Formats: sequence, C-alpha cells, structure tokens
Amino acid sequence: MNSKIPVGILGATGTVGQRFIQILEQHPWFEVAWLAASDRSAGKPYAQAAKWNLNTPLPKNIASMTVNAAVPDGAPKLIFAALDSTAAKEIEPKFAAAGCAVVSNSSSFRMQEDVPLVIPEVNSDHVALLKTQKWYKDNGGFIVTNPNCSAIGLVMALAPLHHRFELEKIFVATMQAISGAGYPGVPSLDILGNVIPYIAGEEEKMEAESRKLLGSLNGANVIPAQITLSAHCNRVAVEDGHTESVSIKLNKPAQAEEIIHAWNEFRCLPQKLKLPNAPEQPVIYDAAPDRPQPRLDRDRGNGMSAVVGRLRKCNLFDWKFTVLSHNTIRGAAGAAVLNGELLKAQGYLH
Repeated sequence: MNSKIPVGILGATGTVGQRFIQILEQHPWFEVAWLAASDRSAGKPYAQAAKWNLNTPLPKNIASMTVNAAVPDGAPKLIFAALDSTAAKEIEPKFAAAGCAVVSNSSSFRMQEDVPLVIPEVNSDHVALLKTQKWYKDNGGFIVTNPNCSAIGLVMALAPLHHRFELEKIFVATMQAISGAGYPGVPSLDILGNVIPYIAGEEEKMEAESRKLLGSLNGANVIPAQITLSAHCNRVAVEDGHTESVSIKLNKPAQAEEIIHAWNEFRCLPQKLKLPNAPEQPVIYDAAPDRPQPRLDRDRGNGMSAVVGRLRKCNLFDWKFTVLSHNTIRGAAGAAVLNGELLKAQGYLH
C-alpha cells in the first residue's frame, strides 16, 4: 500500500516546475500525482508539453502524465506552485479557497501580512501565520511562500550572525545566474561577455523580504527586523548559482573565529526533525581563498546548503564575506519542498 502524500505541481513545465519533478522523484513522503500548466499545455502528455532541460532523465511516469489546466478541480491537497507572479496572483488563491495547501515560489503574496514567508532553518515559527488566513478558517486551505532566490542565500548566512551579534547594517551586491530568469531566459547576445546591472524588482524584494525573514512573530503579524539593508543586483553569465558579496555592521563585537563557528554550527528545526530535503549542514564555511565558486560549490548539501567564504575585516563596516547558493534548488524548488516537509511535520497537511 502506497502511503505517500499525493502532490500537485502548478507551472510544471517551467524551469522551477522541472526542478520540483526532479527533487520529488525519489521523495520518501511525497509523490507527484497531478501536473498543471498553461492552457497551451493542458491536455498534452508532459513529455510533449515540456522541453526537459535538466541533466537527469525525465521520469517515465511523469513523461506520460497528462497536464491539467490550472484549476483546482481534481487537484490533491498539497500543491507546489512555480507560477510567475502575474499568474500566481490570480490562480493560487483559487486553490487555497478550494482547501489546498499551496506552497508558493512566487513573489505575489510574500509580503502579505497573513502569509508566512519561510526559510525553515531561520523562521519556522512564522508558519503559524497561516492560521490567520481566511482560507484556513473556512476550509483548511492556505498559502505559504519561500523567499526570493537571492534573499534565501543572503539570509541563511545572516541568520546565525543576527542571533548572536545583532545585525545593524548590510550591504550586498549579487552576481545572479541566468537560470533565475527562467527558460529560455536572457538572450545569449545580451548576457555572453556581459553583466546586466538590473533585475526588475529584485533589489526591493531582497531588502523587504530579508527584514521579514529575520523579524519576530507577534501574534497575527511579523515585526520586521530593524536592519538597514542596501542591495545591488546583477545578472551574470553563470548557468546556476547566485554569488553575493556582503558587508555587515554588528551591534555586538565578534571575532572571525566566532563568526565562522556560528556558521558551521548552525542547526535548526529541519535538522532536528531530519526532514528529507534538509541539508546536514545548512551553512558551510570554506576557508580556501578563492571559494565559494558556482561551478564547484552550488551543489553542496544537494544544492540546499549556503556556502560562505572570504571572511575578512571591512573598512566601511565590521566584516565582509561571500555567500553562494543554488538558485533553482535552495533558492526555489528545494526551498518549497522543504517548506512542504515542515508543514507535514507540524501537522498542517490533514
């Protein structure tokens, strides 16, 4: 008897949707039972509707699965959503209203007061916000979101330091992979041999979401962390892996050894619960002078660890360092699956 929880994927044919399929193929708790995408894909076998772009084979059972329209009729209780923000704003509430647990990768609802924005290692207690949603009160449906792909790597590096030394100011400059723009993404003639110093809305998302993630739960809302944060976001010619150069000012003095210890010893609820997609070590400090690098380090912890390096004194603030995270795994599909695992462990998937 199959005891796995059936799950659906909204936006199943896109870059993040394909990552969901890849991550969930051998998942011990969840099983893909339903796929949905745009009207042009609905009614087709998945192999015909999607151009598979990952370096692992398309699972045979998924290849033959018929893609549904993006409506909740016949959908399972747990939905992993990989829709663009415009579509998500219209479609995801319909699934929540139908009683589905929607784990969203979209930006549409991240900053809504009653919607949890969650990195399980950082703010698992914020999940309780979903109880204040009208959908949950009516029929048990809800929306939970994971953050922007660049905010995730940054906040994973910041959280252990904020807990111990209290962050005051942060400056971050990102070098973001082209896969973050989806497929086919940025035209090759625009990105090859080039850096694009603008990603629409990205800097604002990083600044606002980071403060919410590091904030404190206060009943029915989150009080954002009182941190000043300035972000510069750039698209670079790297396939996968967002690299970020960070400078921080702390309220409490810290030695380099204390900061590195805080990163390497950082363990939280997902590790305690042994959630299937949780990395054994969420933040890894690499002492080599030229690390982290996307090609060498993005897959550490199965793409779920943030890799930090180059910690040194900063002439403007206190300390500076580099952090790398895999933008379509920890920064998107992997983050959402981990949120789904947390929801199951906390009893929200009835």
